[in-house]
This record gives sequence, structure tokens and C-alpha cells, in this order.
Amino acid sequence: MTLPRFYPIGTPGVPWGEPERTAWRERQVRSRRYDEDVVARVDAMADRFEVVRYGQLRYGPDDFALMALKSRPWRADLPVALVTGGVHGYETSGVLGALEFAESHAAAYEDRVNLLIAPCVSPWAYERICRWNYHAIDPNRQFGASRESEEASALIALGTPYLGQFLLHIDLHETTDTDASEFDPAKAARDGGQPQRDSIPDGFYLVGNSEGFRRDFHEAVIAAVEQVTHIAPPDAAGQIIGCPVVAKGIISFPVRQSGLCEGFTGATFSTTTEVYPDSPRTSPQECVKAQVTAVRAALDFALAHA
Repeated sequence: MTLPRFYPIGTPGVPWGEPERTAWRERQVRSRRYDEDVVARVDAMADRFEVVRYGQLRYGPDDFALMALKSRPWRADLPVALVTGGVHGYETSGVLGALEFAESHAAAYEDRVNLLIAPCVSPWAYERICRWNYHAIDPNRQFGASRESEEASALIALGTPYLGQFLLHIDLHETTDTDASEFDPAKAARDGGQPQRDSIPDGFYLVGNSEGFRRDFHEAVIAAVEQVTHIAPPDAAGQIIGCPVVAKGIISFPVRQSGLCEGFTGATFSTTTEVYPDSPRTSPQECVKAQVTAVRAALDFALAHA
């Protein structure tokens, strides 16, 4: 039997108002620096990419420039590939994986595809190692009909000129133990519900879009990543996070309906990565390598099957 977990903000069963959101925000502690960890690395690539400041967030006393890297030169005769990380700011390997790919591997693709790389979509949350933005909104549920997140709206605006040209969109995520210990109870408290998550998939897996799902594409990415880190097995019900496993380490559902970042581009090939850095079978460095491997494998397959 699963016992209800009490979250220390709000009244059980009653959705939060602004006082509760403020109390939640005051609990968030700045633990790292976006300007040092991300902006500095992005600006250092200005000789190879066009550095795009595609938005500005002003949260309390803090300002954050939203940064992307864009292929230089940009060729109208080539398709577009979007790599996103840090839609959930606390998912570190997604941010570092996007940066590592840009620094060390993007040049290998410059004559075949236009690259657009947004390594840290949610910088306020990155600094506080947090899932939500300043307003206690999950940006990765705001890429559909709902547009409450400035982070999501800015990224959509960045990608809108290229709609119809996207060959690939790969969104880099990870799942940590705090998904079960902190973020699921916080979501339940915020929404006046009950926590749902009791376990974390141990390993790497992919979330595909069931609308236009390509099993062969996802299997190619899994086969590459399996050389780097272990793949999450299904649970006793044959599922991962409540979804049926369609192939090793692969689930799918209609991501656009859920407002996930992966869905907004309408790319021919799209997927969301998930890796578990708290597993005793891996390390943070291995997780970053897995993310980079996933990006490269996804690009290689998409370009070969365009």
C-alpha cells in the first residue's frame, strides 16, 4: 500500500494560490550559475556558430538571456535539426550533453544539416536544480495549447520560422531520484492531488511521438546508446512510467497533446531522451556521453533516411 506523502506547502487536496507559489519559490536555493556554466560556453563558440539571444527572462531580481547556437552559414537548401536541453533546468546531462555536442561534434554535420541548439531552455530552474520555472510551472507541459511558460513561448518563437523544415528534434532529459522524493509530491500539492510516482526507471530510455512514430529510428538510437550506458528495463507490467514498452527502452504517446517540447516542431524524426544519473550502474559523466551519443545517432539516422 502506498501512503500519501505530505508536502510542506499548502493544504492537502486544495490547489495552490499565489501565496503557496511564493512560499515554494522562497524554498528554492540558487546552487550554480547559468552565466558561468552555460553562457560562457555558448559565447566561446561564437567563431563557429551564430549566437542567438532569443529571449530575456526577468524573474525577481534576476535576468536571464535565453541562448541558442545556429549554424553558420545557414543554408536554405538544407533541412533543420533542433537539439534542446534543460527544458527542465535540473536535468544536468541534457544541458551538458547539448553543449558537448556543439563543441565537439557539430562540425561533422555542417555540410548536411542546419543545426539549431538551445542547450538550457530554463535557466532559472537550472540555477536552482529545479523542475519548474519561477512561477511553479512545468515548461515541458507548455508546448501545446497551453502557453503559460515564457521559456516555452520563447523557444516556440525561435523555431517558428523553420516549421516545415525540421528533419529532427531531439530533446535531452533525465530522471533523478528527486522526481519521486520532491517533484511528484510538489506537483500533487500544487494541483490538490495525490503523488503518483513511486519508482524511477533504472537506465536510459526514449519517449517517441505516437503521431508519426518511427520504431526503426528509435531502435537505432537505443542501439548506439547501449554501447555507452544501460537501457531501462520495463517494470512488472511491461511499462516504463506507466506507458507500454513498444521496443527495448522505447515508449511512445501523443506528445503534442501533453504539451511536451518534442512535439512543437513537427519534425520528421523526433524523440525525448531520459537517462538516470542516480543509478549505481552509471555516472554523471557517462550520462552526458549517452546524451551526446543519442544526438549523433539520431542525426546519422535522420540524414540517412531523409
